[in-house]
Amino acid sequence: MRLTVGMVRRFTWAWQGRPVEAVYEVVGTGAPVLLLPAFSTVSSREEMRPLALHLAAAGFACTLVDWPGFGSSTRGRLGYGPALYEGFLADFCTAVTPAGTAVIAAGHASGYALALGQRRPGLWRRIVLLAPTWRGPLPTAMGPRPRAYAIMRTLVRAPVIGQALYRLNIHPRVIGMMYRRHVYADADQVTPAFIATKRGFARGPGARFASVAFVTGALDPSPDRQGFQALLGPPPATTLILCGTATPPKSKAEMAAIAQSSSVTVQWVPGSLGLHEESVGIIGRLIATFLADQARVEQPGSAAPRRLIG
Repeated sequence: MRLTVGMVRRFTWAWQGRPVEAVYEVVGTGAPVLLLPAFSTVSSREEMRPLALHLAAAGFACTLVDWPGFGSSTRGRLGYGPALYEGFLADFCTAVTPAGTAVIAAGHASGYALALGQRRPGLWRRIVLLAPTWRGPLPTAMGPRPRAYAIMRTLVRAPVIGQALYRLNIHPRVIGMMYRRHVYADADQVTPAFIATKRGFARGPGARFASVAFVTGALDPSPDRQGFQALLGPPPATTLILCGTATPPKSKAEMAAIAQSSSVTVQWVPGSLGLHEESVGIIGRLIATFLADQARVEQPGSAAPRRLIG
């Protein structure tokens, strides 16, 4: 069985009268799992591929998708915000994912997966959240400044100055600095080749529009911590949350607060915000066991599962 590349497929959708084509693929065979990449300037389904390969080898059919505005999916001016991504995920799951699908969501994708599960009880068989976040990079670093962030979005969307500002944002030195400071715990993995690959995902025509929306908090799935916590109280399905021990302090504090207020136990593993790439061996084993245990529970006469979460 060839696991490195699935057959590329296209899901045709529409948003506010505009056609949107979302690119996805399925890797492996077995119990269905949907993998949702984190939102970021360099977001792509490719960041979930190492984990998908690990799970495919363990007997799971993994669907990887590029969010609208990112990766190989339609980019450009689409009016990016929670309504777009909530609607997209709901329609994509209706059309593509079979009943009993498990979901693995990284970063901001966590809030969207939880919200859809709350609206559609029974949709997810199990949920795995990887370094879940609810607040964009600038609001996390600088606090709530809605007027300043709106001005920034206007500038980056402008034809000339916006393109220049975006080119600065995706300069190799900037991408490398962000990965070393916030995304990877092991800076040695952030090589020139790695940066070039990531930069390639950010350079497509129209890429700046979704990127600036994410960076300025316009894609935040919840307005505040309490809104995110409400999605977990209780969660729509049995949930495993994995967070990196080297997560930046402000994001780590948010994750710790979520753990304290939720019935779901957070497991801390090596890595940072990009643990689904950097620590794939460790989290792959945990996730495969977590998902396989549930599959055994659903079979009459199966052994009791090992308890991974509270």
